[in-house]
Amino acid sequence: MPLRRIAAALVVSLVVLVGPRPAAQSVFQGLTFSLFERYVDSLRVQAAIPGISALIIRDGAIVWERGFGRADIERGVDATPLTPYQIGSLSQVMGASLLLKDCVEKRFASVDDAIGLWTRSAPEPTATFAQLLGHVTPTGGYKFDLARFAAVTPAVEACSGMPYEQTVAEEIFSRLSLFDSVPGTTFVTQTFDDVNMFGTNVVRYTATLARAAKGYRVDVRGRATRTDYPPARGNAATGIVSTVRDLARFDAGLRYNILISADTQARAWAPVGPGFPTGLGWFVQSYNGLPVVWQFGSVPDAYSSLMLKLPTRGLTLILLANSDGLGPAVLEKGDVTASVFARTFLRVFVP
Repeated sequence: MPLRRIAAALVVSLVVLVGPRPAAQSVFQGLTFSLFERYVDSLRVQAAIPGISALIIRDGAIVWERGFGRADIERGVDATPLTPYQIGSLSQVMGASLLLKDCVEKRFASVDDAIGLWTRSAPEPTATFAQLLGHVTPTGGYKFDLARFAAVTPAVEACSGMPYEQTVAEEIFSRLSLFDSVPGTTFVTQTFDDVNMFGTNVVRYTATLARAAKGYRVDVRGRATRTDYPPARGNAATGIVSTVRDLARFDAGLRYNILISADTQARAWAPVGPGFPTGLGWFVQSYNGLPVVWQFGSVPDAYSSLMLKLPTRGLTLILLANSDGLGPAVLEKGDVTASVFARTFLRVFVP
């Protein structure tokens, strides 16, 4: 690995250890974070979300992080920045990064290649990687569809030479030191195949899942009822379990171009076509003239997540919740301001 990338990897490992330093912040910054903190907890209570973990990154360093409410109501466990959650379709940002890294940058494929060249089981063999990653329909329109996005999974496996879960574990989790992330939820019980593929990491995966936030369905009266989904394998579109701290390390991997080059990332963060709200694995739009890059996740009646980036300001917001109250249903339309949490962040941090 080139020295530049070794140095960048060290930065990724250290970024979370640095943590927020309130004493070094200006009075204005301190008041801004305090104001946003009050807003987040107030909005959480209004939406009856049991627990939220939140984090803000500025110029590559964590400047604010908090846990609100309960990760596990029944056991009285508080949510913290180290609480793992199922991140749902936020997993797309990792799936897209792997496809671009292992297939496109290694010149095995182009984003304009048809998925049918890589797998015989593709339901739309003529759909291109760009169309699948950008949620472009066969007729050229936009429609958010995780099943279509997941169709790139076999291509990632073919290019990396490994099963998808092993690819994300080795090329993202291990490379960026995401020690509290799991490539699926099937590791509650360990199998021989799991041990053979992941080695001693399966012990950590099992422990991480055991302390993960419990998912809840919240009814119209604000009453939370535990939701349990059957274990599932991760794929390019969904299934990852992670923490805001680990996602901060992933964000650092993007910032320092450890996963994909700056040119590839620029293409991923550009609209796939005129009028489209999507790039390659990301939503893209503007707010008050500033570019906004974001992605959300949802596990219905259980979890929601949001990662919002202001690249020209060096700001990233990461929110993980154990209900679907962050606003995922309306976010499918491609406007991040439909989420009151995102809208509040933008109003506080973008004058």
